[in-house]
Amino acid sequence: MKINKFLEGVFSLIISQIFIKIFGVAYSLYLTNKTGFGDQGNAIYMSGYQIYALLLTVSSIGVPNAISKLISEKNSIGDYKNENRILKVAILIFSSVGFIGSLCIFLFSQYISENIVQIPEANLSLRILSPAIFFVSIISVMRGYFNGKGKIYITAKSQFYEQVAKSIITIVLVEITSKTSNYNTEAMTAVANLSTTLATFYSLIYIYIKYINEKEIEIGNEFYKERILRIVRKILFISIPITISSLVGNLGKNIDSITIVRLLKNIVGEENAKRRYGILSSKVDILVALPLSFNVAFSTALVPEISEKKAKNDLDGIVNKINFSFYSTFLIGIPCTFGMYFYSQRIFKLLFPNAIQGYQLLSLASFSIVFALLIQTISGILQGFGKTKVLLISSIIGIIIKTILNFILIPIPEIYENGAIIGNIISNIISFIILYISLKKCINLEESLLKHSIKPIIASIIMIFISNKLYFYFLILKLPETFCIILSIIVAIIVYFISILGFNFKNIKKIIKIKMLKPLEK
Repeated sequence: MKINKFLEGVFSLIISQIFIKIFGVAYSLYLTNKTGFGDQGNAIYMSGYQIYALLLTVSSIGVPNAISKLISEKNSIGDYKNENRILKVAILIFSSVGFIGSLCIFLFSQYISENIVQIPEANLSLRILSPAIFFVSIISVMRGYFNGKGKIYITAKSQFYEQVAKSIITIVLVEITSKTSNYNTEAMTAVANLSTTLATFYSLIYIYIKYINEKEIEIGNEFYKERILRIVRKILFISIPITISSLVGNLGKNIDSITIVRLLKNIVGEENAKRRYGILSSKVDILVALPLSFNVAFSTALVPEISEKKAKNDLDGIVNKINFSFYSTFLIGIPCTFGMYFYSQRIFKLLFPNAIQGYQLLSLASFSIVFALLIQTISGILQGFGKTKVLLISSIIGIIIKTILNFILIPIPEIYENGAIIGNIISNIISFIILYISLKKCINLEESLLKHSIKPIIASIIMIFISNKLYFYFLILKLPETFCIILSIIVAIIVYFISILGFNFKNIKKIIKIKMLKPLEK
């Protein structure tokens, strides 16, 4: 029952993330290929969005996992009164923090845009984004509450509806603004960011309505009423290290937004520097983040699951969950790495036909995917164990290395923005090593990571070999190149899953037998 509940939460998040990314890619493609927007518009849009994301980290990132851990502990013992007190106190704390964050970004938007990111056109975008920080800080608490209650599907739905609203509003507003402003880039980027604020407000309304409708009258055991100060201490003790480590981790993108334009504008010119940063931030980063968004389901579901099993001293259950999560992480990460490395040019031709520059950056950035996914999964496990300090340490070390390498590598001719990607890969590897060593100290894992990765690696090699052969065969038949790319990608996905299923044929037979025997037993 618990395994089914865990998998239900994981799969609901994965499915929602698939649709979220489909809509996200759709509106990103629209913006990138839109007349008057393009790479320069993306530079303005993303520079404002990255600063927003940084302040958003302070008010909300780490909050869902911290709240879900506390709620799951109370829920498992039937302490529903204190569970609701935790929710109310958390909303009070983080809505206050979110309001301060919104106020800061609104008041200092001009200074940030002119002096920090050095893109003055981002001023209006930052002001428009500022209210979203307040909305998301409350949404994050509510999502943590539902995760802790085992209702992860509500979090999944709220994220999905938010992305749908954002995509639709973005396209509508940018289309209207492009006509009324004669394709003014600054105005178009401002309304693109306005859609984020409106979508988060819609998500807040949705999740509040779900809370009212889903709230049950629960009768549990009698527990003493926890003091508010004690609840505040518990929330902050868990959330602060997670939040700071997430904040430091997100600084990597802000370091790119600050250093790339700053270091390159005197070498290749300001406009060219902005364009290069726009390619990296709006094309490469979005594609590399795709597998991360799918894998986040495991890090989210693992926090309450591991903390509950740890309280019950169920070490075998913890090991099983960890092994399953590692194998699933490799199932997602390895084919994405192979696909983005070998098919980077084809992906750019398919997604950005009017702006295919930068596909080489995607090939290089693909090497960071597996390590970033492993960091994500191990972070969820360590949060479940309550080992939050090591997350902060690994993030700080990673960001220091990333910053140093950016300043060393970016000014070098023939490297330029590749230096930012190389720095990211190296910092991810070092952060992963630190976290994995810490995990091994927490629990004995007999199965190595290499064992979990062998099947996905072999399946990925088969996938690339067959799909690549078919791609060139389709070209020989003189089919349209776009059609050949789409068909070869579809074939790659099918071949990969068939290969993986083939490796696990014995397990599939066992599952089928169990499914067939259960009705007979009844």
